[in-house]
Amino acid sequence: MKLIFVYNAKSGIVSTIKDIGHKLLSPQTYDCFLCSLTHGTFREEPSWKSFRQNSGIEMEFLHRNEFEQLYDRKEAYPVVLKNSGFMEVVISRDQLAHLTSVGDLIVAVKSLKLEPD
Repeated sequence: MKLIFVYNAKSGIVSTIKDIGHKLLSPQTYDCFLCSLTHGTFREEPSWKSFRQNSGIEMEFLHRNEFEQLYDRKEAYPVVLKNSGFMEVVISRDQLAHLTSVGDLIVAVKSLKLEPD
């Protein structure tokens, strides 16, 4: 079982530069709530990085184009899915939009039922 975190952003250097610019110039309209929670403007949030590295939870992080290519599936992005033989949304776009801090995201992840079905 693993959690798949899918950012509402495309992969690649040009997209990354555009995302950084958007976060700097108009953070209130930036549409990747997941990225806003897990990353500052230039780096991963230290508390998220520590949680991710020490949680014991298998996690995969993908941009939307990578996810769609790898899994041949589309979702409302950003999203967190659980893959344990079949894929299910465990934290939706709407739920991510209501989280206000990386601490809220960590609590949400810890509250998930993570045993294989």
